[in-house]
Amino acid sequence: MKRPIRLAVIVVSYNVRDLLRTCLNSIAAAAVRTAVARTAVALEVVMVVVDNASSDGSAAMVASEFPDVHLMASQQNLGFTRGNNAALQWLGFPTVEINGARMTRIGQISADQNQRVSVRSASSAHHPPPDYVLLLNPDAEVTGDALDQMVNFLETHPDAAVCGAGLRYHDGAFQHSAFRFPGVAQIYLDLFPPTGVRGGHRLLDSRVNGRYPAACWAQGAPFAVDFVLGAAMLVRGAAIVQVGALDDGYWMYCEEMDWCRRFWRSGWSVYVLPAAQIIHHEAQSSRQHRWQTQERLWRSRLRFYAKYADEYPPGALWLIRRLIRAGMAQQARRAKRRFARGEIDGVALQQALAAYAAIRAL
Repeated sequence: MKRPIRLAVIVVSYNVRDLLRTCLNSIAAAAVRTAVARTAVALEVVMVVVDNASSDGSAAMVASEFPDVHLMASQQNLGFTRGNNAALQWLGFPTVEINGARMTRIGQISADQNQRVSVRSASSAHHPPPDYVLLLNPDAEVTGDALDQMVNFLETHPDAAVCGAGLRYHDGAFQHSAFRFPGVAQIYLDLFPPTGVRGGHRLLDSRVNGRYPAACWAQGAPFAVDFVLGAAMLVRGAAIVQVGALDDGYWMYCEEMDWCRRFWRSGWSVYVLPAAQIIHHEAQSSRQHRWQTQERLWRSRLRFYAKYADEYPPGALWLIRRLIRAGMAQQARRAKRRFARGEIDGVALQQALAAYAAIRAL
């Protein structure tokens, strides 16, 4: 008799209905391929979609086209982190504080012209937490045997809390999906990239900027990393029980980095699987609110540095704050020059300047 493996896939979505449909179809197909490939175990897959108050009919689409998906609809945008935590709570992991946000589980969706939603109260999964949880962005597509590779890796590596996938852009181009924990140098290179400098591209792809050598990726074998991107990360349920859910002090960005840091601190390891290919269209939700997204990115980065300040040299946080202020001042000057050249209009200039000022004030 096959030993069952319980896998949950969580997709937190915001206004990317068509990409979400493709994502869910890819998960369903991958689950079938994985189940067929396994002879010693049975794979039980549950999919959970958390819709962050989308206005494009995403919730209606999921309810009508994917009746087996557990759909949770929020009446407000919870962000990536709190949305995932809501799903983890439903799956039976230790209670997660959702900060009073109203969560509902879709019972059924009416077909009237206003797409009103008929809801009933959320309920727990009523069973122990799953063995593994895959966090997957709605703009991602699982391809080939990627899911099977990831599940098999955690099955055969009991020391690993997390394994990430080898991400590719929609055109097949390589996308970094794992990084070293950031230092001050990474902040500097992000704010003041050496564009136009001879050899600058090599610096950006180097260890100094948190990148792993190209040879590691080219070999295709799994290798240990500091953290993987949350766009596609498989997490061991037992590790979540031990370490806890995501830190919902991060709206989005850096939450997976923080989680991996906590796993490492608790004695677990983190790996990336370059051969487990997943397509990632990248930033399809966040680009809808460009400047708000920029502020949230830097807020999350500062939160991470402050939270782990004891692991950095004395004065590092002070220097990071000043680098950010200098970088935002430079960006503001560039925006003004673009406006003077007629490349952007006055509205775009004011939006940019307001965002840079808000980031400087963090």
